[in-house]
Amino acid sequence: MEPLSPSPTPTPSPSGNQDQRHPRRTVLRASAAAGAGLALVSGSAAVGSALTSGGSNGGGGEAGWLPDGPRRLTPEDPRYGHLAARGASNRFEGRPDHIYLVGSTEDVVRAVRRAVRDRARLAVRSGGHCFEDFVDSREVQAVIDMSPMREVSFDEKRRAFVVEAGATLGEVYRKLYLGWGVTLPAGYHPEVGAGGHVPGGGYGPLCRLFGLVSDYLYAVEVVVVDREGAARAVVATRDRDDPNRDLWWAHTGGGGGNFGVVTRFWFRAPDASADTEPSHMLPEPPSTALTFTGEWSWKGMDEGDFTRLVRNHGRWAERNASPRDRTAALYAELALTRRAAGTHMLIGQVTAPGGEARRMLNDFVGALSAGTARPSSLEVRRLPWLTAALNGSGEPVGDWHVKIKSAFLRRRFTDRQISTLYRHLTRTDTSVVAGSVAINTYGGAVNKRSSTATAMPHRDAVLKTAYFASWQRPEQAKEYLAWVRECYRDTFAETGGVPVPGRTADGAFINYPDVDLADERWNTSDTSWLTLYYKQNAPRLRRVKERWDPRGVFRHTLSVPGGSR
Repeated sequence: MEPLSPSPTPTPSPSGNQDQRHPRRTVLRASAAAGAGLALVSGSAAVGSALTSGGSNGGGGEAGWLPDGPRRLTPEDPRYGHLAARGASNRFEGRPDHIYLVGSTEDVVRAVRRAVRDRARLAVRSGGHCFEDFVDSREVQAVIDMSPMREVSFDEKRRAFVVEAGATLGEVYRKLYLGWGVTLPAGYHPEVGAGGHVPGGGYGPLCRLFGLVSDYLYAVEVVVVDREGAARAVVATRDRDDPNRDLWWAHTGGGGGNFGVVTRFWFRAPDASADTEPSHMLPEPPSTALTFTGEWSWKGMDEGDFTRLVRNHGRWAERNASPRDRTAALYAELALTRRAAGTHMLIGQVTAPGGEARRMLNDFVGALSAGTARPSSLEVRRLPWLTAALNGSGEPVGDWHVKIKSAFLRRRFTDRQISTLYRHLTRTDTSVVAGSVAINTYGGAVNKRSSTATAMPHRDAVLKTAYFASWQRPEQAKEYLAWVRECYRDTFAETGGVPVPGRTADGAFINYPDVDLADERWNTSDTSWLTLYYKQNAPRLRRVKERWDPRGVFRHTLSVPGGSR
């Protein structure tokens, strides 16, 4: 570790914490992880495409994986318990009649065909980082588990990199970088699955420099079900003359679990042609990354100090969000925590070369600290880029019950909103400890694309925020849910308790699904949840749904409704 500047020892959290099973740094890291590009979409993988060259069993996957077709596991099978409970949140518990382990596209077709024949409610799991009950629901009778499908390779036939839906982001980073020296600007957490992350327009620490991971999607393979109930695999590309192009477009931000089962993705830069050398088809990451972790102690911090810190962070984001901004190599997440947690946390990385990275970080920390205290600690490390990518956001979040809410911001929080955040983070009428609001830098290359070029419509935001609550005991749910819901509602009180697109806000992030947006108790605006997530792209997504899933086989609480509904 190389400290940026001498700093005092961080203030320990108060000894009177109501829940001692939340160690302070774990709480802070988990809170920050909420904004760290987690694909909190349906752990489901979304729609798909036609059979192509792949692994030894015809649909990709490692040689020998499930050679005799999909494994159909019942609750009596000793493997069932692990697969049924491997979601990232313990808040929901599913008990499907069957879990299908699949190793190829053909396996997925057979599993979907069986579920349709049995009229079984179907869900799909890749990485398992869904924090709503899209997969872990008592209504789901059959789960397709994509985890055996983890191939990452170069497809000579399609002249693009192929990633199977069960691959984790860590596997994608390692294989792309060690094999070809390239990467994708995907999420911070290496255990997130590609299947849910990509269709939601997943983002991460390189997004300001290179854009969203979905911006590089060239093709997608999806297993769909037609009006007669027949399952088949379809490949959809971004080629202008592709009759299935609308299915590709829907997977560039339309969310997971909506149109079918994604089995494979192909990636190639938007400006790369098929005859480009593979090592030039995707972004080349820097050789090193300057990673940083800072803390601002609650001790001695009054509302004025808090306001200046949050206001400074927002102003920096407003001034540095243009598509070609010189600070695009800097990515940061500021997790504002409950006072009981002891400190606010800043995490991030700078991928500029050498001394430029240090100067950029110094300027950033200086801007955040203007008129208020500097961080009580700041640790900086220069790491090989792949090491930093695989380290991800630190600690896993899988042992907790979790609720997350989100908002894109076109401008910083208003002073009224900052005052609201301060009130909820310092309330003494609740014992909530692990509650936070993460504010992440955004924009840069993300904002190069138009809001309709892909299904991801949020192309002029400067910040992405996540409201996060996590608890360990079921009896704590009522109090923690009330806290995070009230904090979010009051922040956006002028627009019905939700971030209606306008001068300051710009809707919500589908990769952080929040069923409250479809609940009239918490969304009192005249803006539907569909518009909050997809804005002007919602009608087109409904038409795609009507074409490719006319029977509504692939559905969850926030699935895109068909065009006729």
